Amino acid sequence: MRIEGGLFGIGFVFYTLLAGVYWYFSRDEIGTTALALTGGMAFLISFYALYTSKRVYPRPEDRLDAEIDEADPEYGFYSPHSWWPLAVAVATVIVVLGLIFAVWLIVLGVAALVLGMVGLLFEYYRGEFAH
Repeated sequence: MRIEGGLFGIGFVFYTLLAGVYWYFSRDEIGTTALALTGGMAFLISFYALYTSKRVYPRPEDRLDAEIDEADPEYGFYSPHSWWPLAVAVATVIVVLGLIFAVWLIVLGVAALVLGMVGLLFEYYRGEFAH
């Protein structure tokens, strides 16, 4: 977790300096506040990761002498042949466009989203890849 903490620490320094430079050149309070809060969030995550890394046993990802089989065996299952995530993404785009243009588009997008999620959920219950 030291690497993650260090990366977020670099983010804290970057966003804090960027907020100062942005404020100096623009005198804009809203953008400066957003950048300062982004730096503050990066600091919180960095502090937590570095604080936790001192108190927990090092993960296999953090040790140079770790073996592959020491890692967590279950990262999840992701279907390599599925088209359903694409359907869910397109339906989500339709819903978002419906928020911009028309309410009927939201209804169409939600219906397509429900269909896509049901297809994604039950993909391995029927057809060629059924268990």
